[in-house]
Amino acid sequence: MLHLKLPTDPRWVNIAQMQIEDILVDHAYCEQKAASSCISLIVRFNDLEELVDTLTPIVAEEWGHFERVMDQLKKRGLKFGPQRKDEYVAKLNEFVKKGGSRMQQLTEYLLMNALIEARSCERFKLLSQNIEDSDLQKFYYELMISEAGHYVTFIEMARKYYDPEKVNKRWQEWLTYEAEVLKNMELRGDRMH
Repeated sequence: MLHLKLPTDPRWVNIAQMQIEDILVDHAYCEQKAASSCISLIVRFNDLEELVDTLTPIVAEEWGHFERVMDQLKKRGLKFGPQRKDEYVAKLNEFVKKGGSRMQQLTEYLLMNALIEARSCERFKLLSQNIEDSDLQKFYYELMISEAGHYVTFIEMARKYYDPEKVNKRWQEWLTYEAEVLKNMELRGDRMH
């Protein structure tokens, strides 16, 4: 369903499990950035009523995820540490086409958000199936379902506001690019992506 062209290296879960504090801190920042990204789109494209109406509850949901991750940290007596550079998202940002029409720009950001949600969904599934902590298994299973819904919503919104054939073509380009990004990144267990 996610159509990712390169699966996450299965060793990632084992490394992540050994660095659970780092993963949870990074995850909290990912949720905060997901909410912020939707807010930015709402502000920038405030005249697109359906977009605003669709993204507004996603903002609330992503912020709710942030709060839930913070609860997971507190339950374990772990500290919310400083934010680290997100190399994955930085690389994806480099692929965003500059210029073009306003709807082309919207499409680029919707597709980038869809890709981040798809990769998060895949990683949450891996954690839910493989992590030893049963509480975190359940937690990540619930978030996996939510991220899958967001992924679909972003793709559908892109197809609504721009030519669906062009969206599908560009989506394939994004998927190919993201696979290369992942292939060339160091395998790290202290990052969600």
